[in-house]
Amino acid sequence: MDFKYGCSLCGTEYEILSNLMVCPICSEKQQPDEPVRGILEVKLVGSLAPQFSIFDLLPVEERYFPPIPVGNTPLWEPRNIRLKTGFDHLYIKDDGVNPTFSFKDRASYLVSAFAKKSGINEIVLASTGNAGSSMAGVGAAAGQNITIFLPENAPEAKIAQSLQYGATVYKVKGNYDLAYDFSLEYSEVKGGMNRNTAYNPMTIEGKKTVSLELFKQMPSVPDYVFVSTGDGCIVAGVIKGFKDLFQLGLIGKVPVVYSVQAENSDALYRAKLSGAFENIPTSTIADSICVDMPRNGFHALKLLGDFNGEIIRVSDSSILQAQHYLASNSGIFSEPAGAAAFAGFLQVKDELDRDARVVVISTGNGLKDVASALKGVSAPSHSIHSIQEIL
Repeated sequence: MDFKYGCSLCGTEYEILSNLMVCPICSEKQQPDEPVRGILEVKLVGSLAPQFSIFDLLPVEERYFPPIPVGNTPLWEPRNIRLKTGFDHLYIKDDGVNPTFSFKDRASYLVSAFAKKSGINEIVLASTGNAGSSMAGVGAAAGQNITIFLPENAPEAKIAQSLQYGATVYKVKGNYDLAYDFSLEYSEVKGGMNRNTAYNPMTIEGKKTVSLELFKQMPSVPDYVFVSTGDGCIVAGVIKGFKDLFQLGLIGKVPVVYSVQAENSDALYRAKLSGAFENIPTSTIADSICVDMPRNGFHALKLLGDFNGEIIRVSDSSILQAQHYLASNSGIFSEPAGAAAFAGFLQVKDELDRDARVVVISTGNGLKDVASALKGVSAPSHSIHSIQEIL
């Protein structure tokens, strides 16, 4: 299998190089406050047997990957939820059991390997929390130096993770979008490899591995896949994985992917309706998908359009309800961003065929943001003095 870059907008092809992150042609046409349009997507050239190794579909050889067990996450068959919803073929892909408890490990794993192959030991990124702690953990296993820019309201658990893994952490007096800009400026001056989502092409390529795993884990390709969406990088990776499998003739269709956004952070949803992205301040309980201007917005919309994907919105209250419903009926404790995908399924389930194969991707562990989790349940209001008080 051979690999090359192809621009998602103009189609220009490039050799894969460590210092090439976005399409040079399209970047020159970029307007102020507009997300990069020319996302470089890894293209495949060759064929593959059905018994492939996932590493066969990645543009970095297996020997460069760090010794940390990323991926191969469990595919749950939640009996209680199946009975309650009537969907006998509902599955939950639990990426909260990755080494740093986040889906983002998939991208960090490949970026780390790409840096190793390129002889680079410094990696820089911006994050709402999960990508940062993920890169810090994977980087620790690889012996790499990680610098992270986080918005000042990032959950403490994610900051603590990053620091424990030995990363250098800077809190930005502002939101994720400002942290993103700071990280780009920092890497331009200091060098190293920038891991930013939708900037480093390996982020999307790493995230596609979830779809490759689903192909291996399921008896047949799913009909629907639900995934929470902020920057648009994960949903693009999910579609890219199935797109690659379809191109190689290993599956006969690409599933309908539901991109689920929080109502107060819904840039993709609004752009699909209006045809343009607006930089509007956002706020949602699901911090991992709280983005003013999605950096992978145009690319995600294109992929969703090409393969009949859907974009839906869910409220913060429905996210918290879905988080509790999922945990109390299956044993999967997902953080709000991951629960958003399940909230999306609950919202549209009556529109779907009950016999359909449905996958909901849970992207992070609930312990990542305990403060938010407590808002969706009734915690004890006081301590008891004796057992008689409750008998």
